[in-house]
Amino acid sequence: MARVRDGINGGTLGTWIKLASPESVEIMAYAGFDFVVIDLEHTTLDLGAASTHVAMARALGVDPLVRVPDHGLSVIQRVLDAGAAGVVVPHVDTVEQARTVVRATCFPPRGDRGSGGTSRAGRWGLLPRADYLEYGNEQALCVVQLESEVAIRNAREILAIDGIGAVFVGTADLSMSMGVAAGSDEVHRLTTAALTAAAAAGVPIGTASATSDQARAALARGYDYVVVSNDTSILASGGRAIVNALRAPVAERAAS
Repeated sequence: MARVRDGINGGTLGTWIKLASPESVEIMAYAGFDFVVIDLEHTTLDLGAASTHVAMARALGVDPLVRVPDHGLSVIQRVLDAGAAGVVVPHVDTVEQARTVVRATCFPPRGDRGSGGTSRAGRWGLLPRADYLEYGNEQALCVVQLESEVAIRNAREILAIDGIGAVFVGTADLSMSMGVAAGSDEVHRLTTAALTAAAAAGVPIGTASATSDQARAALARGYDYVVVSNDTSILASGGRAIVNALRAPVAERAAS
């Protein structure tokens, strides 16, 4: 994650995974997404489901990130040992919190992550220990979510921390915490500040988009990657579109 415009490991387009079925990841891989973000914050997915999703994504050449529920070391190190390409950590507001989550992704002396080389990340014990440790320290991504006004104000200091691989601006929680609409001038001002801080630090910056039009606008504005929609919404909107298309002519005939 050395250069701006690299996105997530060179990929621009991702989507959230919220369903437990591994077919969700399989379908998104065949659809052409560069990466998936398995969501443990806003779903009932457990670590077993996350591990299966990671394996499916890896098998199909899609980078699997996992959004963890909090800053806790135990979940972060377990999903990384399950083979995740990195973690997305919500509500990182301060430099101290950022340092804590970075240390959770790295092995000593750089961090606090425990050794688990007999896991998938260590190829079940077949990967040389030095390679397992090197990958964990140099390749596993720590993506911090900035989701409050305080976080944006601290963005320059947070992104200066060695080990921050990318940043994600959560505009939904940002606007909610401020009591304003997501499209308000206040939110636009803060997201512009985040974009400026990320560019200065050389750290890729992304955001979420509900639609392809929103994603296109975000990329045009300067975001390096976007997480577009999610498996549940794609399924729901596709089903609703079919129902509406078929019911509308029936309703028109009934009214005539």
